[in-house]
Amino acid sequence: MNYTFRSVRRIVSEAGGLKRLGGLMKELGTTRVLIVCDPGIVTLGFSDTAKASLAEAGIAVDVFSDVAADPPVAVVLAAVARARAFAADGIIGIGGGSSLDTAKLVALMIKSEQPIAEMYGTNLATGTRAPLIQVPTTAGTGSEVTWVSVVTDAEGRKKAIYAPQLLPDVALLDPELTLGLPPRITAATGLDAMVHAIEAYTSRTAKNLLADALAVKALQLLSANIRTVVADGRNVEARAAMLQGSLLAGMAFVNASVAAIHALAYPLGARYHVPHGHSNAIVMAPIMRFNLAEAGPLYAELARQTLPGRSFASDAEAAEALVANVEALVPAMGLEIRMRDLGVPRDAIPSMAEEVDTGIRRLIACNPRDMTRADIERIYDSVY
Repeated sequence: MNYTFRSVRRIVSEAGGLKRLGGLMKELGTTRVLIVCDPGIVTLGFSDTAKASLAEAGIAVDVFSDVAADPPVAVVLAAVARARAFAADGIIGIGGGSSLDTAKLVALMIKSEQPIAEMYGTNLATGTRAPLIQVPTTAGTGSEVTWVSVVTDAEGRKKAIYAPQLLPDVALLDPELTLGLPPRITAATGLDAMVHAIEAYTSRTAKNLLADALAVKALQLLSANIRTVVADGRNVEARAAMLQGSLLAGMAFVNASVAAIHALAYPLGARYHVPHGHSNAIVMAPIMRFNLAEAGPLYAELARQTLPGRSFASDAEAAEALVANVEALVPAMGLEIRMRDLGVPRDAIPSMAEEVDTGIRRLIACNPRDMTRADIERIYDSVY
């Protein structure tokens, strides 16, 4: 089995760990740091805690707090301009996937003159990046341990940049930062992480031994704790488990790839601003049902390892149980699971299917079962 596995240099997992940022950044040799986040991080006081820690370490700090969901390129460029004006020599991302993805690109682009449009794709970014620490406040994207950033271009299309330089120096997991997450965000991000684990394990093109092991452990942690954290957001042990599961799933999928669930989710986010995890949740169950014919043996393996206390007479029974479990879980999370309830018009289905078929075919190629444009339309229609 031939594969290349890349991962973050250092992981720090500690309740209250946000207060360690100053010391961690000092170890990286920085003197002027820009924090990249969204307005909610400021309101919650997390940026103030980070600033105090940096100041105590003798590090000058500025805050860019204008990150938006599905970060538009214009926001990324504004953050880069802010970092350059401040003469930042280090970057900290605090927040959900949008903030972390933006922070990665800021750390890269302040060291490079390459236009962002030339980075879209795989291994097209040049140069090095500034020291970077990523602090997730949601348990979902795994962005703190991936070398991918997803942005929205001026035409409203999702664009992905895959570059090893985007891997941070440190991923800092502090479960206390997730305690105040509303149930809807908790549910959407948790389901996103579960999708990462499932799609990594069933990848048709890049499945590998290490990613498989990480995906299984991730799905065990996520499956065992997602209902708890949605019902009781103050359960710090369950929150910590979800963060760990999200991180492991991120390490798995970035080395094995995601697939059709992500492909069909992207237009919902870019066009209609449905949060990424919620977009995945809408199409997750029907795509797993569609994949069952090809992914059955792999789904059976996942069922036996992630559905405790269950025994199965056959692979077919086990695979069906995994899919049925997801079909029951998604509606139980309190999220809308019909596109019409989120403002998506039915007549948009053909153009969304075309976008997936022509513009995101690279992810369909990783899916365990191939999809035609007609298949994509049927899946969209099934969740309309």
